[in-house]
Amino acid sequence: MKKVLSLHAARSEHWVGDGFPVRTVVSYADQGQSISPFLLLDYAGPAEFPPSDTPRGVGEHPHRGFETVTIVFQGELEHRDSAGHHGLIGPGDVQWMTAGSGVVHEEKHSRAFTARGGTLEVVQLWVNLPAAYKMSPPRYQELLDRQIPSVALGGDVGSVRIIAGTLRGITGRAQTFTPINLWDLRLMAGAATELTVPSGCTTALFVVRGEVVLADGCTVREAELALLEPAGERFRVEAREKATVLVLNGQPIDEPVVGHGPFVMNTQAEIDQAIADYRGGKMGHLGA
Repeated sequence: MKKVLSLHAARSEHWVGDGFPVRTVVSYADQGQSISPFLLLDYAGPAEFPPSDTPRGVGEHPHRGFETVTIVFQGELEHRDSAGHHGLIGPGDVQWMTAGSGVVHEEKHSRAFTARGGTLEVVQLWVNLPAAYKMSPPRYQELLDRQIPSVALGGDVGSVRIIAGTLRGITGRAQTFTPINLWDLRLMAGAATELTVPSGCTTALFVVRGEVVLADGCTVREAELALLEPAGERFRVEAREKATVLVLNGQPIDEPVVGHGPFVMNTQAEIDQAIADYRGGKMGHLGA
Protein backbone atom coordinates (compact mmCIF):
# COMPACT_ATOMS: atom_id res chain seq x y z
CA MET A 1 0.00 0.00 0.00
CA LYS A 2 1.17 3.50 -0.78
CA LYS A 3 2.29 5.57 2.19
CA VAL A 4 1.81 9.30 2.76
CA LEU A 5 4.79 11.49 1.90
CA SER A 6 3.33 14.76 3.14
CA LEU A 7 0.10 16.44 4.24
CA HIS A 8 -0.89 19.89 3.00
CA ALA A 9 -3.49 22.44 4.08
CA ALA A 10 -3.96 26.05 3.03
CA ARG A 11 -2.85 28.55 5.65
CA SER A 12 -4.86 31.56 4.53
CA GLU A 13 -7.56 32.71 2.16
CA HIS A 14 -7.23 35.28 -0.61
CA TRP A 15 -9.65 36.68 -3.15
CA VAL A 16 -9.41 36.05 -6.87
CA GLY A 17 -11.46 38.84 -8.38
CA ASP A 18 -14.55 39.55 -6.30
CA GLY A 19 -16.15 36.12 -6.69
CA PHE A 20 -13.67 33.50 -5.48
CA PRO A 21 -12.43 33.31 -1.87
CA VAL A 22 -9.55 30.92 -2.56
CA ARG A 23 -7.28 28.74 -0.46
CA THR A 24 -4.20 27.49 -2.31
CA VAL A 25 -3.54 23.98 -0.99
CA VAL A 26 -0.49 23.04 -3.09
CA SER A 27 1.53 24.92 -5.69
CA TYR A 28 4.61 24.23 -7.82
CA ALA A 29 6.10 27.38 -6.27
CA ASP A 30 6.25 25.52 -2.93
CA GLN A 31 6.17 21.81 -3.75
CA GLY A 32 8.09 21.92 -7.06
CA GLN A 33 8.31 18.73 -9.12
CA SER A 34 6.84 16.58 -6.32
CA ILE A 35 3.32 17.37 -7.61
CA SER A 36 4.09 17.19 -11.37
CA PRO A 37 2.19 17.08 -13.75
CA PHE A 38 -0.05 19.16 -11.47
CA LEU A 39 0.95 22.74 -10.82
CA LEU A 40 -1.61 24.00 -8.32
CA LEU A 41 -4.79 23.14 -6.45
CA ASP A 42 -7.05 26.00 -5.34
CA TYR A 43 -10.14 25.47 -3.19
CA ALA A 44 -12.76 28.22 -3.40
CA GLY A 45 -15.42 28.24 -0.71
CA PRO A 46 -17.76 27.05 0.53
CA ALA A 47 -18.86 30.70 0.60
CA GLU A 48 -22.26 32.33 0.74
CA PHE A 49 -23.10 35.12 -1.70
CA PRO A 50 -26.19 37.32 -1.40
CA PRO A 51 -28.34 38.05 -4.47
CA SER A 52 -26.90 40.73 -6.74
CA ASP A 53 -27.52 42.49 -10.03
CA THR A 54 -23.87 42.29 -11.08
CA PRO A 55 -22.08 38.95 -11.67
CA ARG A 56 -19.05 38.49 -9.43
CA GLY A 57 -15.93 36.68 -10.49
CA VAL A 58 -12.64 37.37 -12.23
CA GLY A 59 -12.53 39.45 -15.40
CA GLU A 60 -10.43 39.19 -18.54
CA HIS A 61 -7.01 37.63 -17.91
CA PRO A 62 -4.53 35.52 -19.92
CA HIS A 63 -2.97 32.05 -19.63
CA ARG A 64 -0.29 30.21 -21.59
CA GLY A 65 1.50 26.88 -21.27
CA PHE A 66 -0.86 24.78 -19.14
CA GLU A 67 -4.48 23.73 -18.53
CA THR A 68 -7.07 24.79 -15.95
CA VAL A 69 -9.54 22.22 -14.65
CA THR A 70 -12.53 23.66 -12.78
CA ILE A 71 -14.78 21.30 -10.77
CA VAL A 72 -18.01 22.76 -9.38
CA PHE A 73 -19.50 21.26 -6.21
CA GLN A 74 -21.95 24.07 -5.44
CA GLY A 75 -22.97 27.16 -7.39
CA GLU A 76 -22.80 27.95 -11.07
CA LEU A 77 -20.09 29.54 -13.24
CA GLU A 78 -20.03 31.08 -16.69
CA HIS A 79 -16.93 31.05 -18.90
CA ARG A 80 -16.00 32.79 -22.13
CA ASP A 81 -12.66 33.17 -23.87
CA SER A 82 -10.86 34.78 -26.78
CA ALA A 83 -10.94 31.52 -28.77
CA GLY A 84 -14.72 31.82 -29.00
CA HIS A 85 -15.65 29.27 -26.35
CA HIS A 86 -18.53 29.85 -23.94
CA GLY A 87 -19.82 27.55 -21.23
CA LEU A 88 -22.06 27.30 -18.19
CA ILE A 89 -21.22 24.76 -15.47
CA GLY A 90 -23.04 23.87 -12.26
CA PRO A 91 -22.85 21.22 -9.51
CA GLY A 92 -21.04 18.10 -10.72
CA ASP A 93 -19.86 19.73 -13.94
CA VAL A 94 -16.22 20.15 -14.99
CA GLN A 95 -14.51 22.63 -17.31
CA TRP A 96 -11.16 21.54 -18.79
CA MET A 97 -9.53 24.48 -20.57
CA THR A 98 -6.25 24.13 -22.46
CA ALA A 99 -4.58 27.53 -22.61
CA GLY A 100 -1.79 26.22 -24.83
CA SER A 101 -0.30 28.99 -26.95
CA GLY A 102 -2.39 31.57 -25.17
CA VAL A 103 -5.97 32.44 -24.37
CA VAL A 104 -7.73 35.29 -22.61
CA HIS A 105 -10.82 34.36 -20.59
CA GLU A 106 -13.11 35.35 -17.77
CA GLU A 107 -14.87 33.25 -15.12
CA LYS A 108 -17.88 34.69 -13.34
CA HIS A 109 -20.88 33.55 -11.38
CA SER A 110 -23.70 32.76 -13.79
CA ARG A 111 -26.44 35.34 -14.14
CA ALA A 112 -28.99 32.99 -12.58
CA PHE A 113 -26.77 32.22 -9.56
CA THR A 114 -25.96 35.93 -9.20
CA ALA A 115 -29.66 36.82 -9.09
CA ARG A 116 -30.66 34.21 -6.51
CA GLY A 117 -27.44 34.05 -4.47
CA GLY A 118 -26.29 30.92 -2.67
CA THR A 119 -23.29 28.78 -1.82
CA LEU A 120 -20.25 28.57 -4.09
CA GLU A 121 -17.78 25.69 -3.79
CA VAL A 122 -15.20 25.06 -6.51
CA VAL A 123 -11.89 23.26 -6.93
CA GLN A 124 -9.50 24.42 -9.64
CA LEU A 125 -6.43 22.48 -10.76
CA TRP A 126 -3.63 23.70 -12.96
CA VAL A 127 -2.20 20.89 -15.09
CA ASN A 128 1.17 21.37 -16.79
CA LEU A 129 1.79 20.74 -20.48
CA PRO A 130 5.00 19.20 -21.85
CA ALA A 131 7.20 21.56 -23.87
CA ALA A 132 6.04 19.91 -27.10
CA TYR A 133 2.43 20.98 -26.40
CA LYS A 134 2.82 24.32 -24.64
CA MET A 135 2.14 26.20 -27.88
CA SER A 136 -0.75 23.98 -29.00
CA PRO A 137 -4.03 25.68 -29.98
CA PRO A 138 -6.39 26.59 -27.11
CA ARG A 139 -9.08 24.00 -26.39
CA TYR A 140 -12.21 23.94 -24.25
CA GLN A 141 -13.86 20.77 -22.88
CA GLU A 142 -17.14 21.05 -21.03
CA LEU A 143 -17.91 17.87 -19.08
CA LEU A 144 -21.42 17.93 -17.68
CA ASP A 145 -22.31 15.80 -14.66
CA ARG A 146 -24.61 13.55 -16.70
CA GLN A 147 -21.76 12.87 -19.16
CA ILE A 148 -19.21 11.80 -16.53
CA PRO A 149 -19.19 8.01 -16.08
CA SER A 150 -19.44 6.55 -12.59
CA VAL A 151 -18.29 3.23 -11.13
CA ALA A 152 -20.20 1.72 -8.20
CA LEU A 153 -17.92 0.29 -5.53
CA GLY A 154 -20.47 -2.25 -4.41
CA GLY A 155 -22.65 -2.63 -1.32
CA ASP A 156 -22.87 0.51 0.77
CA VAL A 157 -19.29 1.61 0.01
CA GLY A 158 -19.84 4.40 -2.50
CA SER A 159 -18.92 5.32 -6.05
CA VAL A 160 -16.27 7.00 -8.22
CA ARG A 161 -16.92 9.55 -10.96
CA ILE A 162 -14.23 9.25 -13.63
CA ILE A 163 -13.47 12.74 -14.92
CA ALA A 164 -10.25 11.69 -16.67
CA GLY A 165 -8.38 8.43 -17.07
CA THR A 166 -9.63 4.89 -16.53
CA LEU A 167 -10.90 2.89 -13.57
CA ARG A 168 -12.04 -0.74 -13.73
CA GLY A 169 -12.39 -0.60 -17.50
CA ILE A 170 -14.39 2.65 -17.57
CA THR A 171 -12.77 5.69 -19.20
CA GLY A 172 -13.60 9.34 -18.57
CA ARG A 173 -14.41 11.81 -21.33
CA ALA A 174 -11.61 14.33 -20.70
CA GLN A 175 -8.85 14.33 -23.30
CA THR A 176 -5.39 14.84 -21.78
CA PHE A 177 -1.92 15.41 -23.25
CA THR A 178 -0.18 13.14 -20.74
CA PRO A 179 -1.54 10.17 -18.75
CA ILE A 180 -3.81 11.54 -16.00
CA ASN A 181 -6.44 10.00 -13.73
CA LEU A 182 -8.81 12.45 -12.07
CA TRP A 183 -11.49 10.72 -9.98
CA ASP A 184 -14.25 12.05 -7.75
CA LEU A 185 -14.53 9.45 -4.96
CA ARG A 186 -17.67 9.38 -2.80
CA LEU A 187 -17.60 7.13 0.29
CA MET A 188 -20.31 6.37 2.83
CA ALA A 189 -19.55 6.76 6.53
CA GLY A 190 -17.50 3.83 7.80
CA ALA A 191 -16.86 2.49 4.29
CA ALA A 192 -13.43 1.64 2.90
CA THR A 193 -12.06 0.92 -0.56
CA GLU A 194 -8.78 0.08 -2.28
CA LEU A 195 -7.97 1.65 -5.64
CA THR A 196 -5.20 0.96 -8.15
CA VAL A 197 -3.12 3.54 -10.05
CA PRO A 198 0.07 3.26 -12.15
CA SER A 199 3.23 2.95 -10.07
CA GLY A 200 5.82 5.70 -10.41
CA CYS A 201 3.23 8.42 -10.96
CA THR A 202 2.27 11.33 -8.74
CA THR A 203 -0.75 10.51 -6.58
CA ALA A 204 -2.58 12.84 -4.22
CA LEU A 205 -5.91 12.78 -2.36
CA PHE A 206 -7.77 16.02 -1.64
CA VAL A 207 -10.62 15.77 0.87
CA VAL A 208 -13.45 18.08 -0.16
CA ARG A 209 -15.84 16.87 2.54
CA GLY A 210 -15.63 14.52 5.50
CA GLU A 211 -12.61 12.84 7.04
CA VAL A 212 -10.68 9.80 5.83
CA VAL A 213 -7.93 7.51 7.09
CA LEU A 214 -5.28 6.08 4.78
CA ALA A 215 -3.53 2.72 4.98
CA ASP A 216 -0.65 3.96 7.13
CA GLY A 217 -3.04 5.47 9.68
CA CYS A 218 -2.76 9.05 8.43
CA THR A 219 -5.96 11.07 8.95
CA VAL A 220 -6.87 13.56 6.23
CA ARG A 221 -9.53 16.16 7.05
CA GLU A 222 -11.60 18.60 5.00
CA ALA A 223 -9.58 20.90 2.74
CA GLU A 224 -6.40 18.85 3.30
CA LEU A 225 -4.35 17.07 0.65
CA ALA A 226 -2.25 13.94 1.17
CA LEU A 227 0.63 13.43 -1.26
CA LEU A 228 1.39 9.71 -1.57
CA GLU A 229 4.69 8.04 -2.42
CA PRO A 230 5.17 7.30 -6.16
CA ALA A 231 6.09 3.64 -5.62
CA GLY A 232 3.33 1.03 -5.52
CA GLU A 233 0.02 0.69 -7.27
CA ARG A 234 -2.58 0.45 -4.50
CA PHE A 235 -3.90 2.75 -1.83
CA ARG A 236 -6.64 2.36 0.75
CA VAL A 237 -9.13 4.98 1.89
CA GLU A 238 -11.53 4.61 4.83
CA ALA A 239 -14.20 7.23 5.55
CA ARG A 240 -14.78 8.12 9.20
CA GLU A 241 -17.82 10.06 7.99
CA LYS A 242 -19.47 10.51 4.61
CA ALA A 243 -16.69 11.82 2.38
CA THR A 244 -15.93 13.35 -1.00
CA VAL A 245 -12.32 12.92 -2.13
CA LEU A 246 -10.61 14.04 -5.33
CA VAL A 247 -7.99 11.54 -6.49
CA LEU A 248 -5.20 13.10 -8.57
CA ASN A 249 -2.84 10.78 -10.40
CA GLY A 250 -0.54 11.63 -13.28
CA GLN A 251 2.69 10.89 -15.04
CA PRO A 252 5.33 13.45 -13.99
CA ILE A 253 6.71 15.81 -16.64
CA ASP A 254 10.49 15.84 -16.22
CA GLU A 255 11.14 19.32 -17.62
CA PRO A 256 12.04 22.72 -16.15
CA VAL A 257 9.11 24.74 -14.83
CA VAL A 258 9.33 28.53 -15.01
CA GLY A 259 6.20 30.44 -14.05
CA HIS A 260 5.12 34.04 -13.83
CA GLY A 261 1.54 34.66 -12.74
CA PRO A 262 -0.78 33.22 -15.42
CA PHE A 263 2.07 31.87 -17.59
CA VAL A 264 3.94 28.58 -17.02
CA MET A 265 6.71 27.74 -19.48
CA ASN A 266 10.15 26.09 -19.53
CA THR A 267 12.47 29.13 -19.70
CA GLN A 268 12.48 32.77 -18.64
CA ALA A 269 12.80 33.78 -22.30
CA GLU A 270 9.51 32.00 -23.01
CA ILE A 271 7.88 33.85 -20.10
CA ASP A 272 9.15 37.17 -21.46
CA GLN A 273 7.72 36.28 -24.87
CA ALA A 274 4.36 35.35 -23.34
CA ILE A 275 4.15 38.72 -21.60
CA ALA A 276 5.05 40.52 -24.84
CA ASP A 277 2.52 38.50 -26.84
CA TYR A 278 -0.26 39.23 -24.38
CA ARG A 279 0.52 42.93 -24.27
CA GLY A 280 0.68 42.95 -28.07
CA GLY A 281 -2.82 41.44 -28.32
CA LYS A 282 -1.65 38.12 -29.82
CA MET A 283 -3.73 36.14 -27.32
CA GLY A 284 -6.86 38.05 -28.24
CA HIS A 285 -9.36 39.93 -26.13
CA LEU A 286 -12.96 39.54 -25.05
CA GLY A 287 -15.72 41.66 -26.53
CA ALA A 288 -18.31 43.43 -24.44
